[in-house]
Amino acid sequence: MKKEINIFIVLISLFLLFYFMPTSSALFTGAILSSFQLLHEYARQHVLTCLVPAFFIAGAISVFVKKDFILRYLSGQAKKYVSYSLASISGSILAVCSCTILPLFASIRKRGAGLGPAITFLFSGPAINIAAIFLTVSVLGMKIGLARAISAISLSILVGLSMQAIFREKVEQGGLFTEEYKEIKIGKKVLVIFFVAMVGVLIVNGLQIDKLIKFALIGLLALITTGIAIFKFSQETTKEWLRETWSFTKMLLPILFIGVFVAGFIMPFLPQELIQKIVGSNSVFGNLISAIFGAFMYFSTLTEIPILQALITKGMSQGPALALLLAGPSLSLPNMLVIRKVLGTKKTAVYILLVIFYSTVAGLIFGNFF
Repeated sequence: MKKEINIFIVLISLFLLFYFMPTSSALFTGAILSSFQLLHEYARQHVLTCLVPAFFIAGAISVFVKKDFILRYLSGQAKKYVSYSLASISGSILAVCSCTILPLFASIRKRGAGLGPAITFLFSGPAINIAAIFLTVSVLGMKIGLARAISAISLSILVGLSMQAIFREKVEQGGLFTEEYKEIKIGKKVLVIFFVAMVGVLIVNGLQIDKLIKFALIGLLALITTGIAIFKFSQETTKEWLRETWSFTKMLLPILFIGVFVAGFIMPFLPQELIQKIVGSNSVFGNLISAIFGAFMYFSTLTEIPILQALITKGMSQGPALALLLAGPSLSLPNMLVIRKVLGTKKTAVYILLVIFYSTVAGLIFGNFF
């Protein structure tokens, strides 16, 4: 009976939504168009060369990376200076957009990474990948580029430590590490080449080189990956890898698409003039609003830098710009939906508040000294 009532409520809600939809409003139709334009850009620029390789890497991590290795370096039992240092820089070579980090974060969390190091990896990865840093330096300047890299590493550790302190996971009692690792007999050199080829796709995709050369290199790396899977792995191992890859894909991709659509829809409702006025000074309020603004928008390396360049040119202070650079990739709306799927509502809410707080403080300090 309860299920039928819920279905009835959903149907009524959809009816009212469509009945009162303001289709004659230019602002509303513009918002719908903005949503599809952002989805179009996302599908063309991110899915095939960014998300797809990331899903395959996440599946490979689940199958091939030994739990003991993860526990040794990223679990709550590992030495903090090792686990947090490794987590804060390990995303630096992974490519173009924040969504790349999400399946990898879900994967290492599933394989036994402690909450603190996993959160550190999640926060730092999008902000310190090589493409993001070089593009920030070249477009926005050396100061804000270095500030972004240094702040992302240090804040990621602070956020991870804070999450670990608030949610004290008892590793020895929890069910986090109950999954048994099944030994797969494959040579280390083969596995190294396998992972290097997949990560290479992400790295090459972020390079500013001729498109023909870029796609030729990506195709070659994809062929190497496919060849290893066919000729070096057993059929059972290949199936398990593809099964894990599909598991991450079906869990994360629909949520990401929904989040990008919603982010595109709300963009026209945010007056640019008002935003510029609010974040034009390096105040606590300006940095806070900038960090919160990043939480409700979809920003990737391909879009966030030009947007910030325009805003800075029209009067946006560098402090709020840094706050948005730090909070944007970590707290964009699609990311929050996926993080909630992995961590749960309570941990996600605390993570959002911590990122906004630390990003605000970092922007305020940077703006006052530079």
